[in-house]
Amino acid sequence: MSRPLIGITTYFDAARWGTWVREAVLSPPAYAKAVDKAGGSPVLIPPLSLGAIDGYVRGLSGLILAGGVEVDPGAYGEERDERVEEPQPQRDRFELGLVRAAVQAGVPVLGVARGMHILNVALGGTLIRWLPEAVHHERHAASTPHVIQVSVSSKVGKAVGDRIEVAVPHHQALKRLGEGLLAVAWADDQIVEGVELQGHRFCVGVQWHPERGDDNRLVDALVEAAMP
Repeated sequence: MSRPLIGITTYFDAARWGTWVREAVLSPPAYAKAVDKAGGSPVLIPPLSLGAIDGYVRGLSGLILAGGVEVDPGAYGEERDERVEEPQPQRDRFELGLVRAAVQAGVPVLGVARGMHILNVALGGTLIRWLPEAVHHERHAASTPHVIQVSVSSKVGKAVGDRIEVAVPHHQALKRLGEGLLAVAWADDQIVEGVELQGHRFCVGVQWHPERGDDNRLVDALVEAAMP
């Protein structure tokens, strides 16, 4: 059986190799390693021309929207919070277009951290721009492990069970859910930490990083959904 091609979104940044320092297309290797471990073939997608999106969607069997800097609030009609690091509007535009096309085509999608935010905004949702202010505590911004409750009937729950311990700091979170998205995982303060698109064979977003560590079950589920 052929291994499904799983696209992984990337970003531009300065990188050093040898004596050179140049702008490069970057992706943490954990994503590609997790896809390979799950039986897929990883394909890195640079955030370039919007005209390339249809070709990617036709050629890919699945898509991972990778983590990274926060989504530009202008993408959902709000102003930037100066406490948040500088956005990457080119990446935002490309990934918003890419995930909309992937959803329309029925391509399996896994949104990771920022990737869940991109999925939500692409479907008309909004974000909490500075989470500590909204919940009146700093627990989400810390790297302290905490337990997430998961709906056992959801695709996320079927992959990881009814709870999972995670440790991923974040300063933003989902506010109004995008059209068709259903909350399927929550922190103890009821901040949404996982969503899935109703009626889609596999379109999931989670606030944590399932590609890290030894628990590969969500990436396994994405690759399984992408199998022909």
